[in-house]
Amino acid sequence: MTVLVLAALAAGAAVGVLIMVAGLTGRQLFSPVDLDAAVARSGRALARFAAVIGAGLFVLAATGWIVGAVLAGAAAWVLPGILGGKATREAAIGRTEAIASWTEMIRDSIVAASGLEEAIVATAPVAPPAIAPEVRAMVHRLDHQRLPDALIAFGHALHHPSGDLVVAALVIAARMEASDLSSLLSRLAEATRGEARMRIRVEVGRTRVRTATKVIVGVVIAAVLFLAIANGDYLTVYDSPGGQLMLAVIGGVFALGGWLLTRMASIDLPERFTARAVVPGGEP
Repeated sequence: MTVLVLAALAAGAAVGVLIMVAGLTGRQLFSPVDLDAAVARSGRALARFAAVIGAGLFVLAATGWIVGAVLAGAAAWVLPGILGGKATREAAIGRTEAIASWTEMIRDSIVAASGLEEAIVATAPVAPPAIAPEVRAMVHRLDHQRLPDALIAFGHALHHPSGDLVVAALVIAARMEASDLSSLLSRLAEATRGEARMRIRVEVGRTRVRTATKVIVGVVIAAVLFLAIANGDYLTVYDSPGGQLMLAVIGGVFALGGWLLTRMASIDLPERFTARAVVPGGEP
């Protein structure tokens, strides 16, 4: 008992020292968290986990196939991403457009504000909703960080190639007083909006692939259910160990095909050029 008390006191003292050092050096220990978004993500994760467990237990109880239960659980986990994902894709496009809008806000605010930092702070209350948490977190960092460091952390929070370009321009302006920042931000905003339009065109062009994927998955699921209900004896071949092995092979083939179809319908974003050159909170 004494050892536990001493360990707790030592841990508390260490946390106190850490907080004191962070206060003296102006470093932020914890980033602001969007509670609503965190709760929503937790709810979705729990729902998917429950679907995986439920599908696996249902198949195991109905057929007694261990491999079938594993495949059913895997299908319950990945099918929402294969058959859906529209909201995620629309959110990515909206995030790109939000970066362009925020860039234009910075450009317009520079004219009325006395400096770049004041212009950034002025955009916090009206930032586009898609990136508003990141903008507010950056403004919060400005209370105890230099503007270039706060901008670098903001770029890492955005985790977006176009955001890197905007952040790089603002960091250069903050360090070297760029003379034509407004024109540069205008060009960056136009390029970012062009990226958003390109992604919309790509999404429209790949709708056929996604539709084919949904049709294939639907036909496979319907065929398996029909055989299980109308002619269960046809599936008894999978009751043996060899049948389970063959079922695993068939499931692997379908999994590979589903992955390839999903890969064909996805969009490859360019690598972030600051990913290796910049450390969060540090100098590039």
